[in-house]
Amino acid sequence: MTFSDDLRAAADDVWEAQHAHPFVTGIGDGTLALDRFRFWVAQDFRYLIDYARLFALGAARAPDLATMRRLAELAQETLGTEMDLHRSYAAEFGLTAAELEATEPAPTTQGYVDFLLRTATVGDFAELLAALLPCMWGFSEVGQRLAARPGGPPSDPRYAAWIAMYASDEFAELAAWCREITDRAGADAGPATRAAMERAFVTSSRYELAFWQMAWDRETWPATSPA
Repeated sequence: MTFSDDLRAAADDVWEAQHAHPFVTGIGDGTLALDRFRFWVAQDFRYLIDYARLFALGAARAPDLATMRRLAELAQETLGTEMDLHRSYAAEFGLTAAELEATEPAPTTQGYVDFLLRTATVGDFAELLAALLPCMWGFSEVGQRLAARPGGPPSDPRYAAWIAMYASDEFAELAAWCREITDRAGADAGPATRAAMERAFVTSSRYELAFWQMAWDRETWPATSPA
């Protein structure tokens, strides 16, 4: 087993809870209520802004030019292809790009990005890699599992496009590269750093699960009405 396999095993219960979450299964069978999906689109767009910053911070701290270049490319891929999909969804819901960018982060969104950016600035490079991995790898795994469901893609084209993107070979290759670089960092790390990497990976995994629940509940700050 690789180090990333060990990380995945440490968070297995959390990852399996994601696969069983009604938000995820509702995308797979097309039954997810559109108001919940609309909420997720806006919150995930807001999250991706800071996730791209995480890649940029990783590029700035990378130990070699090849890693720097690849992390910079991932930042661009997030800001381009992935966020363009969200913009296309938002347009169908009557949301402009400006409105997406002005979305107020829900408590879980704010907590997740704050954790990621804090890890990127006060943790070491290996810890940063472990913190960013659950999002990329997790969405690839979710997409592939949903694509393999009996009965084919959902009839709603928005959900079918969502699954197709995250189940794609291209997205899987991005996730595989993130695993490889995390494996290399783990192989070079001492016990204390490996333990910190595991804590970061598990915490990000828990936030990934919480993010689905946040969108399911259309979570708001106290004394704020749902959108």
